[in-house]
Amino acid sequence: MKRRWSDFRIEQTVGHLLRAGVVTSAAVVAAGAVLFLARDGDQVPHYTRFRGEPAEPRHVGGIVSTALAGQAHGLIQLGLLLLIATPVARVAFSVFGFAFERDHAYVCITLIVLGVLAFSLAGGRL
Repeated sequence: MKRRWSDFRIEQTVGHLLRAGVVTSAAVVAAGAVLFLARDGDQVPHYTRFRGEPAEPRHVGGIVSTALAGQAHGLIQLGLLLLIATPVARVAFSVFGFAFERDHAYVCITLIVLGVLAFSLAGGRL
């Protein structure tokens, strides 16, 4: 017998998804912080001179590549990206959950919410 998706099962899965996203994000940020403190924790900041962020970690591909290269700031930024992606993943999962329940009105509403999230994360540009 095939198990149907119920409201309770969807809520449980969404809860696990959110918990896993936050814990994973926190672990990645903590790993980046430990790495930063181990490598650069003894450096004194120079507040008289402004040094902007390098070009690499200004986009998702650059953040992932710097994180995979073992750079502390890349790991910290990757953890923050994971934290931002967690509620977006929740909304995306909700689309599938509502579709399995055959609740077409909520599928449409959730797709609109997902579109608004994607639009805002893209910087509000088409």
